[in-house]
Amino acid sequence: MAPELSAILLDALLTNKLPISRPKIKPERARLHFNGLFYKFLKNLRPMPAERFNLPTLTLLLLLFATCTPDRRKENTGPVRRGAESVISVVPRFFGEAAFRYLLAQTDFGPRNPGSSGHQRCRDYLVDELEKYADAVNQQEFFHPGYRGEQLRMTNIVASFNLKATHRILLAAHWDTRPYADQDPDEKNRSRPILGANDGASGVAVLLQLARIMKENPPPVGVDLVLFDGEDFGKAGDNTNFLLGSKYFARNKDATFNPSFGILLDMVGDAELELPQEKNSLRYAPEVVRHVWSLASKLGLKEFVFEEGPELYDDHVPLNEVGIKTINIIDFNYPDQSHRYWHTMKDSPDKCSPNSLEVVGTLLVHLIYEKTP
Repeated sequence: MAPELSAILLDALLTNKLPISRPKIKPERARLHFNGLFYKFLKNLRPMPAERFNLPTLTLLLLLFATCTPDRRKENTGPVRRGAESVISVVPRFFGEAAFRYLLAQTDFGPRNPGSSGHQRCRDYLVDELEKYADAVNQQEFFHPGYRGEQLRMTNIVASFNLKATHRILLAAHWDTRPYADQDPDEKNRSRPILGANDGASGVAVLLQLARIMKENPPPVGVDLVLFDGEDFGKAGDNTNFLLGSKYFARNKDATFNPSFGILLDMVGDAELELPQEKNSLRYAPEVVRHVWSLASKLGLKEFVFEEGPELYDDHVPLNEVGIKTINIIDFNYPDQSHRYWHTMKDSPDKCSPNSLEVVGTLLVHLIYEKTP
């Protein structure tokens, strides 16, 4: 490349006169996209004569790549407007791939239904992992009679951050898995326990990755992560044996524990993620639903749809019944209305996506590190 041409192009770049268009890519996918472009550039780079590979040429190549790379500061920070007020806050990046590794770590234990070896080993793993990051970790142990008269040991796990904060947020998910695939189309499978990649591991995976983030970036508000046990134990139609962990937590809640609001994550790993507004959430905590879906809209998270979803009896119900305004972020149509992996042997990691975990995690980090309602 002639030195004169290099000089002209460099001047155009520095004065912002070169008509190079930036690709319109969603921020959460931009990193992977541009890493791929740079990898292809390096892979296809061919040796050139020394007299052609001079300093102006190298400088120009680097500047051209810089022009096509998204501004990471803009990706991680931005104004949050409340009326006339504008607040600039740095929001940590949530990586879906890292959260997905937590999903796989759980499913590697196999089914985690109460009383199973996978249940015990996964509990120990979750406690060990959270103790690396949280300011305090507590285990809330209780026993519940099984259908065969056995006493099943169950454990809620509570990890707390910023213990001195009076303004607190509760974020929850259930970590147990269903003991029977009673919705499986193959009748032979209906007495077998499910793997629970989406229904069990996905919400926990998001919260574990969030715990890592809060260790490195102490949150400005108090955050309590609660992993409920025994959510999916009951047989169809027997509501007394569902939501065992959240019911126990609600019954034994300390009178001084009154978070501003709560968010339950359930079945958020679906590769075809679509998150309507669950009906009981609208009933109990409409203002929290409005705030969360409005924030998702501002962030461009189109998976949060402004439609009313089904009414679900889930772990947020016992919390609302004791005064903790809690909503349920859930994609119950897994993967869609005509195909169902819910409570079947097909609920496996290949039906889940890191991108879906990243969507939900991105919403939560903005909720925590920006101003909250």
